[in-house]
Amino acid sequence: MPDPKPLPLELSDHERSVLRGWLRKQTASQTLVLRSRIVLACAEGLPNARVADDLGVSRETVRKWRSRFVANRLEGLVDQPRSGAPRRITDQQARPWSPGYSARRRRTAR
Repeated sequence: MPDPKPLPLELSDHERSVLRGWLRKQTASQTLVLRSRIVLACAEGLPNARVADDLGVSRETVRKWRSRFVANRLEGLVDQPRSGAPRRITDQQARPWSPGYSARRRRTAR
């Protein structure tokens, strides 16, 4: 059974510029970069199956980010706050448990 017709996706010049900027940004999360690649490929008119194969993701992933972008534009690609219990420790309290902390502590304790 063929995939349903994908939602049409057209980008403004500003949106295209922002998405390409996210691809080049060194500090952008890999998830945001992948979402940007998906949207840019969909905007070129490629079918979801082709985008999924080219990027090594599932068709459902492509469908999800295409529809989120159509519904919410750029804001739809950014991670939403997650539900769950609030944090119990602050960033300052978590810092001593960062990788390499115990090795630095052992060297200075000698």
